[in-house]
Amino acid sequence: MASISVPASLTTWKIDPAHTVAEFKVKHMMIANVKGTIKGITGDLTEHSTDSSLSFIEATLDVSTLNTGEPQRDAHLKSPDFLDLEKYPTITFKSTQVERKGQDQYAVTGDLTIHGVTRPVTLSVEGPTPPQKDPWGNVRIGLEAKTKFDRKDFGLTWNTALETGGILVGDTVQITLEAELIKG
Repeated sequence: MASISVPASLTTWKIDPAHTVAEFKVKHMMIANVKGTIKGITGDLTEHSTDSSLSFIEATLDVSTLNTGEPQRDAHLKSPDFLDLEKYPTITFKSTQVERKGQDQYAVTGDLTIHGVTRPVTLSVEGPTPPQKDPWGNVRIGLEAKTKFDRKDFGLTWNTALETGGILVGDTVQITLEAELIKG
């Protein structure tokens, strides 16, 4: 079997799940943000050395690792009312366009799939950092990506009206991904 070679202008970086986390936040009772994390993240960045528009990233988040620090809330978020872990165990992102916005600043547009629904979103990405060699001989980079979206666009419509007016769970979800990647 012939092996496929990657052009020298492309470098593959693998997400290090032990050093990568997605943090999300949503308004609760219209007064404060509730934050949580998802840690089970895998994926790859294929980076083009001279033309960032030819770079590509994909990531998969393991919904079972969702944690808000409150077990009852976590169970509710993983239930059919929200993410429906049994039916949709992952959240995925696959880039469709990478646009350089400045020094170490990118707009990465792609398909985000949550709860079986795929919608385009744009991530504001800072990085990657300059490569660093770790104590075990691996070469690593880091990056941060942020986006926000309306959860109803992904079929996440559960809510409860408050007696005083308003809703229990806000519609806007903000996600920040802090990622460390290892050269493949």
